[in-house]
Amino acid sequence: MGTDDLHWKRKRRNDLRRKTGWRGKPLQRFLVVCEGKRTEPEYFSAFPLNSQLLKVKVHGTGRNTLSLVEETLKLKKVAEMSGEGFDQVWCVFDNDSFTKQKVNSAFELARQNKVEVAFSHEAFELWYLLHFDYFDMALSRSQYKKMLTERLGFPYKKNDEGMYEVLLDRQKVAIKNSIRLLETHHGKLPCDRTPSTTVHKLVIELNKSLKS
Repeated sequence: MGTDDLHWKRKRRNDLRRKTGWRGKPLQRFLVVCEGKRTEPEYFSAFPLNSQLLKVKVHGTGRNTLSLVEETLKLKKVAEMSGEGFDQVWCVFDNDSFTKQKVNSAFELARQNKVEVAFSHEAFELWYLLHFDYFDMALSRSQYKKMLTERLGFPYKKNDEGMYEVLLDRQKVAIKNSIRLLETHHGKLPCDRTPSTTVHKLVIELNKSLKS
């Protein structure tokens, strides 16, 4: 049996398994590959998902922009070859101080391969801040930390555990603020949307499969 035949047989078996989801809904599989090794993975792994509706694999790589997308494509290919492909594939990364060329190249590679991007300019912590207030001013990472500490009522530290639970009651506000902020940058390239985040798009997708 050739490699291609084996691949397609595995894919057919996987497709059949997906058809037997919860209450007739197909089981979905997401791959979420993050720039950070802890902050983003811990946040997205905390979503209380209905495992009969959605299974999510979250990876924290320590890579960024273009190299992160390239690593994501490798993981995507390995999964597909094993017959366990994903319905949605996401990259989560920040603008940081990377060049516009790197950021734009990362987005183009993702687009070409149907990979979604949850991108924050300047940093992921902007998503946290939008749970409290609407901000349309460019902020530094140190300012994010200071402002989060003031609003949380305890010192914010990168890689803080439990941020999903801490912020959950304000999540709808964050989604509203994030959408509003993104609309102000209509027509701009991602690297020029200062500040902005599209993390809300991934959050909305995950919320579709929460435990009831």
